[in-house]
Amino acid sequence: MERLVPAALGTTHRSPFCSCLERSFKRVIARAINPDLELSRWFIGALACALAVAAQPALGETNADWSQARRVDLIEIEYSFEPSHLTFRRDRPYRLHVENHGHETHELTAPDFFKSVELRNPDVLNQDHTELVLQPGDKKDLDFVALKSGRYDMRCADHDWAGMTGDITVE
Repeated sequence: MERLVPAALGTTHRSPFCSCLERSFKRVIARAINPDLELSRWFIGALACALAVAAQPALGETNADWSQARRVDLIEIEYSFEPSHLTFRRDRPYRLHVENHGHETHELTAPDFFKSVELRNPDVLNQDHTELVLQPGDKKDLDFVALKSGRYDMRCADHDWAGMTGDITVE
């Protein structure tokens, strides 16, 4: 903490600490004289913050141009995904086209990934929004925008024990 220090004979130099103390003192006096002034400053600041937040898209709401969605194909066969690694870029629209070429029901289970994206058509997922279920011969499209970078696991919940696993990377 700095104090007033002599700069030359007969003069003093004001330190940053003193300037801060002077500003605080002025605020106390201003509140005592006109308490509504401080309240109105606070209200204006709060209003400005609220307007700034309101102007932003809601969480999970983007202005995606779905006509420009890039199609990515994923094939499910007995005990594997082809390809087993998917890569997406953040803030871009995608259409994940999934086909079950197997003879059994398969799932694309990726709960953490599905939580981290904006889904255009969440009704294609199960009720918990944790997996995409496909009967043999089914084809489904999932339209989404990845909102959060990271690495996510994907698996077939019924066949992960047999190696039907993979991963999704969002850059």
